[in-house]
Amino acid sequence: MGAHGSNLDDILEEDMHHWYTKFMRESPSGLITLFELKTMLEMNGMTEEASSYVDQVFVTFDMDGDGYIDFVEYIAGISLLLKGEINQKLKWYFKLFDQDGNGKIDKDELETIFKAIQDITRSYDIPPEEIVTLIYEKIDVNGEGELTLEEFISGAREHPDIMDMLTKMMDLTHVLEIIVKGQRRKALN
Repeated sequence: MGAHGSNLDDILEEDMHHWYTKFMRESPSGLITLFELKTMLEMNGMTEEASSYVDQVFVTFDMDGDGYIDFVEYIAGISLLLKGEINQKLKWYFKLFDQDGNGKIDKDELETIFKAIQDITRSYDIPPEEIVTLIYEKIDVNGEGELTLEEFISGAREHPDIMDMLTKMMDLTHVLEIIVKGQRRKALN
């Protein structure tokens, strides 16, 4: 998880009651809507790609598909990203990248997500086009321009540089820190 991993581990390892209290302070109904998530993430002025990415994150965290993220889904999603096994994380990444839900990731879907991540994290080290080209050169073994779940998982596992890049790109430290700071601000008001 990089240098920020220990901060997130510390945040997650706090007493579960404390986490629950924070969650309920932010969302007294016990549920977070997509609008509330975007408000927590301070999405004003973000690009359409960033907004679409948050929509997709919301859908993947909303495990029962009811249009809300409850406390269990919230903790399960964060925990998966921080402490989940590699295959679990890769499956989650795939679901996030597969915006149209057709079971394959095409170059446009991947590039859109990477642009959105860069807009949210405000980190523009490598152009998304270069990342996508590298990923497809190395793991699109059939040259179809699309990746299946199996290709994506095996390709990421076989290429440590790709896995490292995905891990860095998907580091939600910045996002979680915004949420926690927002909860602290509300607690002080």
